[in-house]
Amino acid sequence: MNPQQLLYAKTHEWVHVAGGPAGEKIATVGISGFALEALTDLVFVDLPAVGKQVEAGQPFGEIESVKAVSDLYSPVDGEIVEVNHDLPDNLEKLPDDPYGLGWFVKIKISDESGLAGLMDHATYRKQCEEETAGEG
Repeated sequence: MNPQQLLYAKTHEWVHVAGGPAGEKIATVGISGFALEALTDLVFVDLPAVGKQVEAGQPFGEIESVKAVSDLYSPVDGEIVEVNHDLPDNLEKLPDDPYGLGWFVKIKISDESGLAGLMDHATYRKQCEEETAGEG
């Protein structure tokens, strides 16, 4: 997926919205390359079960690096309809392809209003630059 065509949450999750087979909206969710650079050396990811209900802004799982454990936040309200079961065994590949192999879950969106709070790529990139500047 092209990072410039995705939406982003303030908590660094990316979102790709597409139509599902029954006309529903499906959000594919991962975390950005920027977030992965900050985490470095991933050791574990905890993903939810299919069928779990999630809410925008609430944690749906965790990702652990040698430095810290970070929550993964759902950018939308809905139901987990697919989980990337290959990811936990391939965490070392995640930084190389965060927008392709690196998806975490697919969520059937129940309330599209959460999408309005997400950023486009340019706005997200600006947020990342401000975070980086704040560290120095």
